[in-house]
Amino acid sequence: MTVLVSPPEVGLLSSPRCDRVQCPKTSRARRLSRRVEFSQGTLRTESEFDKARIFDTTLRDGEQSPRTSFSYDDKREIAALLDAMNVHVIEAGFPVNSDAEFAAVRDIAESTETTVCGLARVVEEDVEAALDSGVEMVHVFASTSDVQLEDSMHATREEVVERSVESVRRVNEAGAEVMFSPMDATRTDEDFLVEIVEAVDEVGVDWINIPDTCGVATPTRYMKLTELIASHTDGRVDVHTHDDFGLASANALAGFEAGASQAQVSVNGIGERAGNAAFEEVVMAVESIYGVDTGIDTTRITELAKLVEEKSGMPIPANKPVVGANAFSHESGIHAAGVIENAATFEPGIMTPEMVGATRELVLGKHTGTHSVRQRLRDAGYDPSEEAVRAVTRKVKDHGADKQQVTDDVLHEFAESVGLEAERERVTEGRH
Repeated sequence: MTVLVSPPEVGLLSSPRCDRVQCPKTSRARRLSRRVEFSQGTLRTESEFDKARIFDTTLRDGEQSPRTSFSYDDKREIAALLDAMNVHVIEAGFPVNSDAEFAAVRDIAESTETTVCGLARVVEEDVEAALDSGVEMVHVFASTSDVQLEDSMHATREEVVERSVESVRRVNEAGAEVMFSPMDATRTDEDFLVEIVEAVDEVGVDWINIPDTCGVATPTRYMKLTELIASHTDGRVDVHTHDDFGLASANALAGFEAGASQAQVSVNGIGERAGNAAFEEVVMAVESIYGVDTGIDTTRITELAKLVEEKSGMPIPANKPVVGANAFSHESGIHAAGVIENAATFEPGIMTPEMVGATRELVLGKHTGTHSVRQRLRDAGYDPSEEAVRAVTRKVKDHGADKQQVTDDVLHEFAESVGLEAERERVTEGRH
């Protein structure tokens, strides 16, 4: 099977701060081999959309993960990396929340090239704090579902429409971009949802965000809702999806398919309850499956994931797509043998570890075959005979069956126990 590599694509997205085609910091060698096409199979390769912007909310919604708190320095460090990776928007926080939060948002806005966004309720104090922080975009939100109106916001539909319009108008007057979110849109009465979208549209909203606040959407239903909202506004559509049923990333991609220009994501999928659509999942699906160039430097995704893991205190599950320890690891004999021959046999092919700054690993254990053992022995500096490979493989399988890890040191012990001689310099290098 031949794996075809597509030519580099141009036409990167523009932002209010800098034309991403011209901006010096966006020229990257990785675009020379940006993605690999499906070589054969039943999946179509024509993309359902051709542009996709990424709005990162790790520092705002991501920080709302239970038991997670970012310090001022944490926020600055994460924002700096997101900026260097060319994310389109960084939602830096909720400026009215505290003096420390205000300072972090203000300083991120001053120190980055990326568009920085501040969150605000449809409350004058919130809006003014966001504007005073110097952000380029203000994200105002108001509950619109009946359950939230009655038992959380304690306001009538009429009051919410009036306050939303006033807030959008104020941000417009101040000269900042304005995004409006009808919170809990997926549980909001459709007629009222259209009413409030049209109301803020009349005063010049730039973006309408569609929040699946409680994660109840399905891809097909969310596509229909996105299409409905888009038909009632001249603003661009942004999507925000939660992962209560494990559908957040799928719903975000459905939003793009339905015509949304932008998706809100968080690194490692952290956020309220089960979290948000995951940055790494959405970006790599857009880049590799849909073949759309986001302009984001994907080679730093693993670095970003580890940084957020450290600062948030939320461990990345081993089986986490794209950035988990198992994402590019192989133990099964059949799979490992195929990958040694051609990585595309048992990996997507259109997404490689190099594309996300990760490395491939052949894991030794109960399911290991001779191909993996042979390769690992060679990597460690040995020149094993077939008899030695089979003998070490038996030891590896038995060790793994006892639920014990086969580390490099254990592999060396097994090799020496069957009489293998090593090229000592290479062994020493491997151990260091």
